Amino acid sequence: MTLQTELTEKAVASRRKLLKWGLLGVGAAVLATVPKPLMAQTSSSLTLTFNANDIGILNFALLLEELESAFYVAAVKSGKVRDPQEREYLRVLGIHEATHVTFLRKVLGSNVIFQTNDLSFRRSGLNALLKDRDTILKTAVSLEDTGVHAYNGAGTLLTDPTYILAAGSIVSVEARHAAGVRALLKRPVTELDRERSVSNANLDPSINPLKGRAYDELYTPKQIVQIVGSLKLINNPINGALVS
Repeated sequence: MTLQTELTEKAVASRRKLLKWGLLGVGAAVLATVPKPLMAQTSSSLTLTFNANDIGILNFALLLEELESAFYVAAVKSGKVRDPQEREYLRVLGIHEATHVTFLRKVLGSNVIFQTNDLSFRRSGLNALLKDRDTILKTAVSLEDTGVHAYNGAGTLLTDPTYILAAGSIVSVEARHAAGVRALLKRPVTELDRERSVSNANLDPSINPLKGRAYDELYTPKQIVQIVGSLKLINNPINGALVS
């Protein structure tokens, strides 16, 4: 068997596993409720350590999906989005993100480094993001755009075909989410340069050979951690070689 044939067969097998996991995850996502960390602060905050390898990258992606999932559940329950169609749209996005959480946890298996209940959410930070309808939608755009930049940036470091397929199957959905919420705000469906959290001058040129409206910029994991930190949404310290 040639190396190319072996890699192709591994990728096909991985795709089959991912499809099976994805289908199994949908049932659990539909039943998703408010995560316990949103209801009460935990007395201690687990330090989240992400190593610079495939497992660290996918665990980092899992953290972003956990934050998105928790935010949408809280946004729907806040009552601040009064239009029924907009509220239903946010509810569906929340189901997608909860499905991504279930999906990534199944892909990682025993390599998951934290559980949902290990996350300590900062109530004051969450309340600030739920202030009113516009703030909620703008936060949704920011989270989804950040997810696109994060998956694309960290994806350049992935080596395992299963993990590459997992990340690739999610990033395109994150982009659709961003475009959809932007439409609700009557904003361009693609991110403008002035809206980006990372300026051109601070982009890593080694992973950003292309630039322009037809391409998404790639952010490093360290830059993503800085963006997440600015939201003041969780108490957990974040460290490790991946984000240092």
